[in-house]
Amino acid sequence: MGKAHHAPRRKFLADLGMGFTGLALGSMLNGSTADWAPPDGQPHFAPKAKRVIWLFMIGGVSHVETFDPKPALNKYGGMRLGDTPFKDFADNPLVKENLRELIVGLHKVEPNIYPLQTGFKKRGQSGIEVSDWWPNLSECVDDIAVVRSMWTTDNNHGAQMQFHTGRHVLEGQFPTIGSWVHYGLGSLNENLPQFVVLGEPIDTCCGGLAAHGASYLGPQHRGVQLAVRPEDPLAFSTLGPGVSREEQQSEFELLSELNGLSTAEYPDDAAMLARIKSYELAFRMQTAVPEVMRLREESDETQRMYGLDHEATRSFGEVCLAARRMAESGVRFIQVFHGQNGGAGKWDAHSDLKKGHTELCEQVDKPIAGLLKDLKQRGLFDDTLVVFATEFGRTPGSEGTNGRNHHPYGFSVWLAGGGIKGGVVHGATDEIGFHAVEDRHYVTDIHATVLHQLGLDAKKLEVPGRKRLEIDLGHPIHEIIA
Repeated sequence: MGKAHHAPRRKFLADLGMGFTGLALGSMLNGSTADWAPPDGQPHFAPKAKRVIWLFMIGGVSHVETFDPKPALNKYGGMRLGDTPFKDFADNPLVKENLRELIVGLHKVEPNIYPLQTGFKKRGQSGIEVSDWWPNLSECVDDIAVVRSMWTTDNNHGAQMQFHTGRHVLEGQFPTIGSWVHYGLGSLNENLPQFVVLGEPIDTCCGGLAAHGASYLGPQHRGVQLAVRPEDPLAFSTLGPGVSREEQQSEFELLSELNGLSTAEYPDDAAMLARIKSYELAFRMQTAVPEVMRLREESDETQRMYGLDHEATRSFGEVCLAARRMAESGVRFIQVFHGQNGGAGKWDAHSDLKKGHTELCEQVDKPIAGLLKDLKQRGLFDDTLVVFATEFGRTPGSEGTNGRNHHPYGFSVWLAGGGIKGGVVHGATDEIGFHAVEDRHYVTDIHATVLHQLGLDAKKLEVPGRKRLEIDLGHPIHEIIA
């Protein structure tokens, strides 16, 4: 092959894992680090989970029409907030405490109460109320823990990145939850990346690649984006025209010899060691990744479970099935996105909320339920932590005539498996879903819970010269831990 063919491929392989360059620089710039050592790949204490499947709905799911029903919205629907018993909610100090606006005044509190656009029923033995838009997931409600008291500080879609890093977009880029897991724990499968991204990630408007990036931890720890295509799941994963496996093997052997000479001369060069490791992983991935993506090897029953037999559910069903296969094959953190639309996200229901959420819930309800059921029947549920999240909720008031605005003051997420209690609700918003008022949790409490279940203490994942704030670290939500 000519030089033009080699250059982008080699650059890609090098970028896959440039190791501890940033860490070494931090050590030099910040004095002695005699008491510090990078993680050794072992948990700090006995873990309850081995892996994480992180489901993120892009745009802001309406909490009051999914997992946090508010009958008062129907009772007072059409009335102005100021004419209801909740007239003081907009003046609550929590509004200012929660809010750090990127564009001041862009997303205001909507004054007209908007009724619920779907019904709710008590589901399962636990009797947790879930909306009628989730008939399949409702069958799994006894396996999940709903947290109804989340809050964040960004009322614009930079909150998508904030949910993954814990920091407001105005503060810059920081390591994401997946990169911290990658940094803290060793591999479960040396032939696959340990932090994988499936689905279409968030748009550049709202964080882009930074939502699965590693920032100062170094590119070795960022997520590797894969496509759910057996023939071409990873950029540069195919051999290229006119290249045989034997020729490529010879190239890698030559590179290994040359790198070995450099390593002998510079044994403390962490970047060199990381580069060699990335080359080796990339070579092994060329076989391992396509094998994991062969979804049609699954039984017809399994494919139906994920909705692969219906147009509405096929696309996300394939992503969820690929996530299960990745988890089963030893990938540590699988970050799954839904709702990319080249902007803020499909779940951003400023108008036509009923139509939009009806369609979107249909797309994901059966695949997500299928994922939970499949994990259980394969014996993977108990040590696989599943997280369902979104950047914020939607306002109790209407925007225009049939939508809801951004709402960072109170919203819902849920967790399942991996040592999490099933059939429980934790925390609460007020009567109309405006403020998180009981057991309030900033987004990094979800991070801390994930790390805790994996046997990691967030406070021990410090990096020299990179002091983390208390809010960065969060606190595990022990009330939902079994």
